[in-house]
Amino acid sequence: MPGGVPYKWSGEVSGDGALYGTLESMSELLIGYARCSTDEQDLTAQRNALMGLGVKPKRVYVDHGLTGRDKRRPGLREALAACRAGDTLVVAKLDRLARSVRDAHEIADDLAEREIRLSIGGSIHDPTDPTGKLLFNALAMIAEFEADLIRARTREGMKVAKAKGRLRGKQPKLSVKQEAHLNTLHATGAYSKRELAELFSIGKSTVYRAIARAEQRVASEANS
Repeated sequence: MPGGVPYKWSGEVSGDGALYGTLESMSELLIGYARCSTDEQDLTAQRNALMGLGVKPKRVYVDHGLTGRDKRRPGLREALAACRAGDTLVVAKLDRLARSVRDAHEIADDLAEREIRLSIGGSIHDPTDPTGKLLFNALAMIAEFEADLIRARTREGMKVAKAKGRLRGKQPKLSVKQEAHLNTLHATGAYSKRELAELFSIGKSTVYRAIARAEQRVASEANS
C-alpha cells in the first residue's frame, strides 16, 4: 500500500455489476469534543479552538447544558465511540472533558486500553506512557481542585448575599393582584389559556398553575 498507510474501499455496485468507488485513507484521525454546563453558554469558542488544532467540523462532538460531573454525556460517548486505535481525542481544556479525578481516570484508562492519545489544547498526552499518564493525572487533580474552589466560592457568596438580604430565591412570575386578575378573566370564559399567557407575558405553565391554585382555594373553602 502507498506509504504503508492502510486504506479501505468505499463505493457501490452498479446495475451492470461493476464496482464504483474510491479508496479512503485509514490514517489516524483527530476527534474533537466540546462541552458547556448551561444552555445559555456558547460552544463557538471551543469549536474554533478545536478546528484550530486541526479537527474537522464534522468530527466535533458536543454536549450542551451538561456539567463535567454529569454521567449523561451522549456527545462524549459518541466521541469515544468514533475513536479507533491510533486516533487522538482532542479537547480545548481538560475541564471540558472531566471535572473530577475519578472521571478523568476512567476516561484515561479507556483511552489507554484502546491505544488512543489525548490532546489537551494542542498538548499531546499518551495514556499508555508512564510520564504522559502522570501529567494527565496531575492535570485532572488541578481541574477538580478548580471546580471545588468555584463551588466553594459560590456557596460563600450565596451565604453573604443571604445574610445581607440580597438573596431571596426565585421570585413569582405574577404578583398576588395579577394572579387574582388572571383568575377573574379566566372565570369569565372569554379568554383561552394561550390568550391569558400572551396578555400577562407569561408561559402557559404559569397560567395552569395559577388556575390550579385558585381551584384548590375554592375547593378548600367549600370543604371548610
